[in-house]
Amino acid sequence: MRIGPQHAITRRGLLQASLAGTFVARAAAAEKSKVVIARDPSLRGAGGSPDAGRVLKMLDRAMQSFYGSDSPINAWKKVARPGEVVGLKVNCLSGRGAATNPVLVDAICERLQQAGIRQQDIVIWDRLNSDLESAGFRVARKDRIRCIGNDTAGYDTELAVYGSAGSLLSNTLAHTCDAVINLPVLKDHGIVGVTLALKNLFGSIHNPNKYHTNAGDPYVADVNMLQPIRQKLRLTICDGLTAQYEGGPSYMPQWSWPYNGLMVARDPVALDYTGWQILERKRAEKGMKPLKELRREPLYIATAADARHRLGTNDPKLIDVMEV
Repeated sequence: MRIGPQHAITRRGLLQASLAGTFVARAAAAEKSKVVIARDPSLRGAGGSPDAGRVLKMLDRAMQSFYGSDSPINAWKKVARPGEVVGLKVNCLSGRGAATNPVLVDAICERLQQAGIRQQDIVIWDRLNSDLESAGFRVARKDRIRCIGNDTAGYDTELAVYGSAGSLLSNTLAHTCDAVINLPVLKDHGIVGVTLALKNLFGSIHNPNKYHTNAGDPYVADVNMLQPIRQKLRLTICDGLTAQYEGGPSYMPQWSWPYNGLMVARDPVALDYTGWQILERKRAEKGMKPLKELRREPLYIATAADARHRLGTNDPKLIDVMEV
């Protein structure tokens, strides 16, 4: 078959195609989702609790690496601006042991203030006041940094809907906060496989009990599509100071271990995929079956990455994991 002039392959065409391919390759590399993992094997003191100073240094290392900043303060300035109200969505359902550690939250609050965020513009929040208190936080509505449960703050009166999800959003998320920093814990979940960045936002709705069937798929992804969540989520810092590979979301010390690390990402899907693999490796190390064999593989992570949701990527080739 003769190739017409419009399809002829020329040296110039080859050069243009090569340059275009190089550009696409570079663009693809630039579009990779970054997940920074910072760890400190010497994080814990003699008593076994994380050392506050070392936690702060580890957080600084993670943030500077993630944002490519020469100082931690400059990194935090890329997260929120002075005048904005910043919500810290912690995970406190399990109480001490498998909840977001107050030492980490204190370090984040310190750096936010140094970056120009006023104390009164920081809100630590979760579903219930009692959960916050059981995890070691002090509930306070007006004193300096606020700390409040949805049971006190209440829920919006307008139903937010996407796909299978129809929920009332926490007033703290819907109306109080301009920006949200998600602070989940690196741990197993007995129904939906893992509870990391995506699942932690169940704490911002009034009816999470409705969305655990079919291992949370597609419900976890759909909840994260609710517009205020998508608009306000700025960053996820996953607490891996103590991680748990079985028995979650309740604290089960026999299945916990001192991972002594943090995970930082803007892409919650990439973070969840990466954290899931860490937990699967630990399960394999302990001779446990993979979550797929237990029928609680977190398929909602792939759903969150699909063409309908586009919340991030679960493709390991498109995730740049940096250990610092």
